[in-house]
Amino acid sequence: MKFSEIIRIVEGTVLTRHNASNLEIASVAGCDLMSDVLTYSKPEALLLTGLANSHVIRTAEMADLAAIVFVRGKQPTPEVVAMAEEKGIPLASSPHSMFEMCGRLYVAGLVSCDTPVCD
Repeated sequence: MKFSEIIRIVEGTVLTRHNASNLEIASVAGCDLMSDVLTYSKPEALLLTGLANSHVIRTAEMADLAAIVFVRGKQPTPEVVAMAEEKGIPLASSPHSMFEMCGRLYVAGLVSCDTPVCD
């Protein structure tokens, strides 16, 4: 699914300047614990999070995530936006909760990128 379609579904606002509309996203992770993002996420996934600080950008870079959408209308500082732009990581914000956005994206056909802890 294209990033622009995800933004439409979650009623989000893009925060970064580079055009990522055609960026393809295949899976999503909803998480506030960055150690879990590093452990369980897949490369090129979308991260939904309530954390809007520089640690999220660093984690996204290390985990090779495609983009980040902040939940509950969270807004990163201009410094965090600048860091994301420097790393080429698109950012957006949505007024909805993480639960709501996960549900909307699941219904739209995106899958979780979380690796199961046990089978």
